[in-house]
Amino acid sequence: MPGDAELLAMLRKAPVLAGPLPDFDPQSAPAAPGPLLAAWFADALAGGVPEPQVMTLSTAGADGEPSARVLILRGLDTADCAADFASDVRARKGRDLTANPRAALTWYWPAQGRQIRLSGPVTVRDEQATRQDFLGRSEAARIGAFTGTVSEPLSGPAEWERAHEAARELLAADPGRVPDTHTVYRLRAQEAEFFQGDPRRFHVRVRYARNDPGWTRSLLWP
Repeated sequence: MPGDAELLAMLRKAPVLAGPLPDFDPQSAPAAPGPLLAAWFADALAGGVPEPQVMTLSTAGADGEPSARVLILRGLDTADCAADFASDVRARKGRDLTANPRAALTWYWPAQGRQIRLSGPVTVRDEQATRQDFLGRSEAARIGAFTGTVSEPLSGPAEWERAHEAARELLAADPGRVPDTHTVYRLRAQEAEFFQGDPRRFHVRVRYARNDPGWTRSLLWP
């Protein structure tokens, strides 16, 4: 097992922005972020980026303590530059958003050297959106949502097995059941940033700030 200094030296030697990376001319960036958001997702899919829908959600509770976790994009409204994600309202992210309904989303695609950051207020989607999201999930995911109490302490695998079996039987008897605590959230970006890495470190950063009904676009120093 390497020591801290040796591990850090090894990490420093690991390739970063090795390329080849796509070009991004900031002068070609559209006036609003939505079309660029759609284009970058399409590029990621066409380029074979693994799991481009996976993103980091950052929240903070009433005490200001930050928290971040990785989850999956559940919906996208590029026209309004808004993105959906889901959580159990009892989970830490759910509790944070109840106390402080603002968040940030970050996508990072190393193969393309690209990052997208959205930040802004978060609202709760309606019951229909929540139900559609949950019932569209895999059977394993739906059983998992009824297994135990999210974010609470777990004594070990045996406790999980018992709860999982009970959840499986529950859904077998009622396949259309949706947890009362399952919630779909929508982040409507007030700020959006598109970052294109460059091996020379002349990274291109285009920032959009919402100024209803339009947007203000600016270029940032790397």
